[in-house]
Amino acid sequence: MTRAIVLVLDSFGIGAAPDAERFGDAGADTLGHIAEACAASTERGPLQLPNLGRLGLFHAHHESTGAWAAGIVPPESLGGAYAHAREVSSGKDTPSGHWEIAGVPVRFDWGYFSEPENSFPAELLDALIHEAELPGVLGDCHASGTEIIARLGEEHVRSGKPIVYTSADSVFQIAAHEDTFGLERLYRLCETARRLLEPYNIGRVIARPFNGDDAASFQRTANRRDYSVEPPSPTVLQRLCDAGGQVTAIGKIADIYAHCGISRSLKASGHEALFDATLDAMASDGERTLIMTNFVDFDMVYGHRRDVAGYATALEAFDARLPELLERLEDDDLLIITADHGCDPTWHGTDHTREHIPILALGAGLAPGSLGARSSFADIGQSLARHFDLPPMDDGESFLPAGSPTGDT
Repeated sequence: MTRAIVLVLDSFGIGAAPDAERFGDAGADTLGHIAEACAASTERGPLQLPNLGRLGLFHAHHESTGAWAAGIVPPESLGGAYAHAREVSSGKDTPSGHWEIAGVPVRFDWGYFSEPENSFPAELLDALIHEAELPGVLGDCHASGTEIIARLGEEHVRSGKPIVYTSADSVFQIAAHEDTFGLERLYRLCETARRLLEPYNIGRVIARPFNGDDAASFQRTANRRDYSVEPPSPTVLQRLCDAGGQVTAIGKIADIYAHCGISRSLKASGHEALFDATLDAMASDGERTLIMTNFVDFDMVYGHRRDVAGYATALEAFDARLPELLERLEDDDLLIITADHGCDPTWHGTDHTREHIPILALGAGLAPGSLGARSSFADIGQSLARHFDLPPMDDGESFLPAGSPTGDT
């Protein structure tokens, strides 16, 4: 059956992009630096990713950086096609990366709140406080989500003032306690903020609910919700739905695409649950279906928190489950494993890094080996369009072999 499974390892970059210096990221390398740290550790030893390696991950990294990852012995033979891709979108954020993957690069500039302190315009906060009937807000700064909850969470619970903060991305984040503030109230507040932010061209509003009794026990819950603006033109997801196909979005995929081009959305928390949901969708979804899953913890839990050991362990756990998925692939299925940006856990600060992403592809007539350097993430969207026999996207070049599409004609 003609299906595609796209797994996005959120933030899993494989070496600095050609324009990384413009972003302050020259030398960033999420995979390379994780492997280097593992190889230097006598306690844990080299990074072990045999299944991703056989699909071409380390070969893609070698083509991206010119060097083999530390401690890695390349496999003697490959079972998949591989490439590294650069981003043409103007930012290094989640919506830009995902939209470009789906064939729609972001060529405009997002709005940003660049000041580290007093980050938001007073008129914006005043309007939010007035419309949502708030006693005020806390934060108003650049911050790590876990750090600001530990620092201001107790004051938030006492005062009822939500915590608002941002980062180097085009984002407005609101943290609030699920019990004392209320989850549905937080969602309504984010919807108000989304509307008020329209003149500022901000990519996302993110609800960051947390629970716990005090600073020592506060932790974010699985009820995060992203409020994105809609893509500027139809993505390959929308085109597939319009042509009678189905898109199953797992994890935060539906939120990232503002629920445009989504047939059904499956929520799951944690990589194990996300992987299980992907396998379940493969068992139930039929012809002309795109299953797309975002594995967010690579970014949210390990990349932004600069947890090198945690990132490595999560990669190895993902790799260990890959055979379950590979054995469920049908002859005409197309599997693509990729990322949306980098988030080098050894890098300065806590923000994303401008990097190449891997493209590991299997099925649809692809022969094992290099697909070369790809000039845009949009090559993925163009390949999906060909796989599903859709009209070509405006951007990107398909890496599927001549003679595709594999769908019905």
